[in-house]
Amino acid sequence: MTAAAITTPTGGLEPPRDCPLCPRLVEFRTINRAAFPDRHNAPVPAFGSLDARYLFIGLAPGLRGANWSGRPFTGDYAGDLLYATLKTFGLAQGDYGARPDDGFTLLNARVTNAVRCVPPENKPLPAEFKACRPFLLAEMAAMPNLRGLFAIGRNAHDAVLSLLDLRKSAHPFAHGAVHALPEGQVLVDSYHCSRYNTNTGRLTEAMFHQAVKTLLAAA
Repeated sequence: MTAAAITTPTGGLEPPRDCPLCPRLVEFRTINRAAFPDRHNAPVPAFGSLDARYLFIGLAPGLRGANWSGRPFTGDYAGDLLYATLKTFGLAQGDYGARPDDGFTLLNARVTNAVRCVPPENKPLPAEFKACRPFLLAEMAAMPNLRGLFAIGRNAHDAVLSLLDLRKSAHPFAHGAVHALPEGQVLVDSYHCSRYNTNTGRLTEAMFHQAVKTLLAAA
């Protein structure tokens, strides 16, 4: 499948700044632009090269994270753990400064979200996942070297399965699980690297590192 074979609602790999597809998210975006006019407050584009071998997929931008900074996982704790881990495994270089102009770059990795706009209470609706599906599908089709997908949380895992028309019962979510995908790629699961999960002990740094190691070995 090639990028040319994928049609997105707006004709590009990324939604435009004023993407109209999800009325609830448009309303929330408008409210945030009025309250915080100096912040990004728009669909957040993916971070990293389309030539990357690995695609890390999250749920959606955080209100005070990517929605403010304009770069996935940038500005909140989840990004602190994610980007430090990518650097540990040679998938990033530079110093992560939690802002898009920090000079931090990815190597053979790309980070994206299943839903590109921040949702209220960090909970996208099924219709919003569906509206953004063509962008993720086009993104994957435009990555000629893609071998491994890394789901950051159950919702990202479910989004990938829906995207590829795979049954959830045949591919149950589990931290560190490896799922074979139709075109020879693999999907590896991880608990979300949120502060809540690390504070409660559901996810430790060692567990997150091990999941990334699993991805590198499997792909």
